Amino acid sequence: MIRLAKNNRNCCFNREPRLTGLLAISYKKERAAAKRLAQQAGIPLETALRHVMTQSAAPQSLEQLAGRREAERAREAQRIGNRQQHKAALHAKRLLAQTPDPSAWLAWFDGSVHPNPGRMGIGGVLKSPSGATTEISFHAGQGDSSEAEYRALIAILQAAVAANPPKLVIYGDSRVVIDDVQMECGAPVLTLWRVLARALIAQLSDVTLRWIPRAKNAAADALSQQAAKL
Repeated sequence: MIRLAKNNRNCCFNREPRLTGLLAISYKKERAAAKRLAQQAGIPLETALRHVMTQSAAPQSLEQLAGRREAERAREAQRIGNRQQHKAALHAKRLLAQTPDPSAWLAWFDGSVHPNPGRMGIGGVLKSPSGATTEISFHAGQGDSSEAEYRALIAILQAAVAANPPKLVIYGDSRVVIDDVQMECGAPVLTLWRVLARALIAQLSDVTLRWIPRAKNAAADALSQQAAKL
């Protein structure tokens, strides 16, 4: 059995923090070991915890150990705070990017094919800052899904060139087309459509293309589906 002094006023333990302070700076495994020691030796939990922490920290005193751990926790809290601030800044940046300028024109495009390849339907919506909208919906012959999406983008760009907006944000649910049109050298099979789309974009002052999930492209999707069935 481990024997520890309980009432020795000269013991260095009496100069250390009380139980609450010890619990605050101790590790989980130290508290578990101290609980077992207190039960086995029949001593107060405070005394057991002091013993466990002193043994694990030797030759440091509890005052030194407390200072070191407080410094470590302060550094960890600072790291966590920095990470949270970084995440908050990124989140705010994403929200800002997703929030359109109230002075910008907005557009949505979508191309549908039944089957694929098959009958192509083109759909699009162009909306001015005042709320006035132009809808595009027409059958575009035979082709595949990528051609249909590109044709829809080109149709909405043609409508935008006619309106000449100072700023335009275009949304679509085709990652293939949105990524391809922004590349200097995209997919060879899409070269013709990419060249046509980029030529129209060059005629506009400020154009941003953004991908959105299909669920948020419902209006353009409905127009393209309707056109594909004509």
